[in-house]
Amino acid sequence: MSAPDKSKKSDDAKDAPKSGKSKKLLIIVIAAVVLLGGGGAAAWFFLKKPAADGHAKAEEKHELPKPASYFAMDPAFVVNLNGGEDGPRYLQIEVQLMTRDPEELKHIEENAPAIRAHLLMLFSQVKATDIADIAGRQKLQAAALADAQKVMTGETGKKCIEELLFTSFVTQ
Repeated sequence: MSAPDKSKKSDDAKDAPKSGKSKKLLIIVIAAVVLLGGGGAAAWFFLKKPAADGHAKAEEKHELPKPASYFAMDPAFVVNLNGGEDGPRYLQIEVQLMTRDPEELKHIEENAPAIRAHLLMLFSQVKATDIADIAGRQKLQAAALADAQKVMTGETGKKCIEELLFTSFVTQ
């Protein structure tokens, strides 16, 4: 029995080197595949350009607005406040109209008397209690802007006025 056992051991010894070589070959093949795959992924990541182009397009879309131009409605508006139970009350407001188009600024200057007349009527209807807090003043400012834009739309077909600012607001 000892003879067949020796031959069996010698067959296992012959197979051991072959399986060691095949394991090394398998490891080398797997390593090569991993390296090639990693190299391909790195090339794709670094060489792709759509993200950079998308970034540039996004920056182009976000343009700064044109510079604002202001038209001062001089002199300041001074009106009697409506409903003065404790004597006459007054409101003095300095107003500036803002646009970003030089052509529209010319239209605003040409129509300033009409805008002024409409704003004067609006301001003279105000009660002291209506403008006692910031919310009331903001409401008056929004109404004045809408009124001024309505005048400009009637005269030119465009609103022309982007914003109406109170640069001074005094009640007495």
